[in-house]
Amino acid sequence: MRIRPILFLTLCLSLAAACGRGKAPSQEPEPELPPLGFFADSLLVEEWTVQPGETFTGLFTRLGMTSDESFRLAKACDSVFDVRRLRAGNGLEVYFDSLGHDLKYVVYNNDRIRRTVFKCFDSLEVWTSDREVSYERKYADVEITSSLWNDMTSAGASPMLILKLSDIYAWTVDFFGLRDGDRFRMVYGQTLCEGDIISVDTVYYAVFSRDGKEVPAILYDQGDGGNKYWNAKGESLKKAFLKAPLQFTRISSGFSYARRHPVTGKIRPHTAVDYAAPTGTPVMSIGDGTVLSVGWAGGGGNTVKIRHNSSYTTSYMHLSRYAKGLKAGQHVHQGQIIGYVGATGTATGPHLDFRVYRDGTAINPLKMESPSADPIRPENLPALDSMRRVYEAMAIELGASEE
Repeated sequence: MRIRPILFLTLCLSLAAACGRGKAPSQEPEPELPPLGFFADSLLVEEWTVQPGETFTGLFTRLGMTSDESFRLAKACDSVFDVRRLRAGNGLEVYFDSLGHDLKYVVYNNDRIRRTVFKCFDSLEVWTSDREVSYERKYADVEITSSLWNDMTSAGASPMLILKLSDIYAWTVDFFGLRDGDRFRMVYGQTLCEGDIISVDTVYYAVFSRDGKEVPAILYDQGDGGNKYWNAKGESLKKAFLKAPLQFTRISSGFSYARRHPVTGKIRPHTAVDYAAPTGTPVMSIGDGTVLSVGWAGGGGNTVKIRHNSSYTTSYMHLSRYAKGLKAGQHVHQGQIIGYVGATGTATGPHLDFRVYRDGTAINPLKMESPSADPIRPENLPALDSMRRVYEAMAIELGASEE
């Protein structure tokens, strides 16, 4: 049988293709770019810092680019980087060629996570390169033996956790009166960047213990924009009044009917609690209320008085200044900043003189019992109990894994 030339050629090509299938010339895979987007092995790197008042073009001109190149690089930033947000003090990694002469790349640290990379030769380019971020849940068991800060650190937990706890227990635990043997147990989440703790994000469950009594804090959001922490009975940890009008500092003088005044030397009642704090520390209203007065009060210096209801009034004295726009008759909310710590009036140093009056009589703020806010809705009690059990099991599991 004769095979036509065209058919024979087609068959040969088909056989050749079949035989050669899967035997394409081997090629070296292109190397994967590192996280920064360029290879830095052969480059020299130096640590630089943005100087006060330095502009974007001024910075890159200082690094070795011409004014024209710096201007074109600024235009290349487009929507990737706002050149107006260059911040003095932020660090830079500056990459030069192997001889240290020609500028190649600049890595600007926006913060501990975000980085912006600038290619400073040939086609000028700008891109972002964020550091890798991870999230983990942790368990901490902290017993007070010296100070909450030291004991928190010794337990291997971040001191940033203190602020979270002070917010959660602001109505039920006096952080200025912690005693040896007091204990906090917590399940919480934190964000890390390259092994460093960036933030403590959420406390899911906590228990404060003192003298055999426990105050649990269970995270449960009803979705009404209100309180999110409850005890096991569904009672809100949030109360009508905060335990203190400013964040974690120290008490320099307590409530007394016979105290020697540090300035005049005379023995007289001190129906207040003094909180020592740096000038400028924010002072908050301990509860919702109406501002009675904002002004000078003789030895009390700059003073704010607030009526909370028909029974309770509070006074905040020696302020360095008032919150902007604060005036008599204004309604304020619990936790709203009303002024800042100072030493106005008769004072030996910056502190807040804080007073509480019930039905016109001064009472000891540290012994004041505050009513709770509304409890959890009854239909949510089963869900709250379930969450409590989940968090308790999580605490046991995480605690065992960290031993």
